[in-house]
Amino acid sequence: MSHSESEETSFLAQHPRMMGVLFMLLVLLTQVGAAAGAVSSANPGP
Repeated sequence: MSHSESEETSFLAQHPRMMGVLFMLLVLLTQVGAAAGAVSSANPGP
């Protein structure tokens, strides 16, 4: 069930809003990862 790169490119060309959704999801996950790293370094543990 693998998709070729051209299929994904044509899908994104037909659905331009999906590019924005994927970009914002990437940004959100990046921010969550940074916040999780900051919280874990602030709490040294028991």
